[in-house]
Amino acid sequence: MPTLTRMEIRDLRPLDWPEVARIFADGIATGDATFETEAPSWESWAAAHPEHRVVAELDGQLAGWAALSPYSDRCCYRGVAEESVYVASWAQGQGVGRALLEKLIALSEEAGIWTLQAGIFPENKASLRLHLGCGFRLVGVRERIGELNGVWRDVLLLERRSEVA
Repeated sequence: MPTLTRMEIRDLRPLDWPEVARIFADGIATGDATFETEAPSWESWAAAHPEHRVVAELDGQLAGWAALSPYSDRCCYRGVAEESVYVASWAQGQGVGRALLEKLIALSEEAGIWTLQAGIFPENKASLRLHLGCGFRLVGVRERIGELNGVWRDVLLLERRSEVA
């Protein structure tokens, strides 16, 4: 008989940071998750992601994290946020990313955020499928927007509008 896995989505706590940073570093190492080259300190990351931060646990083990960061400090963009979702390699394909993204969407709508945006490397097919499956749409391609490890990379710009926008 297969083992049942219990997933819990909860608020990210400062004590989660070492495992969150490890998952982030694993994503960075793939070369297809972010332009970042190393996980920041807790203080730096927490300042950039002041609220709407969640983790997923599978059977009590941290399996992924997701967070929102403000798009801009200008008042007119108060309802726009950029989202990030990272899943531990061992937990991929188990619905962790979808559960985290759905929770972020719910939290954002409760907070009056009307637009979520995501920048995804075209090579990150799993993230692209996840976002499209959660109601994001492709807005455009930012061609050669940044350089990573000596290679100029495109980024797909996706967004999701809430029902109230």
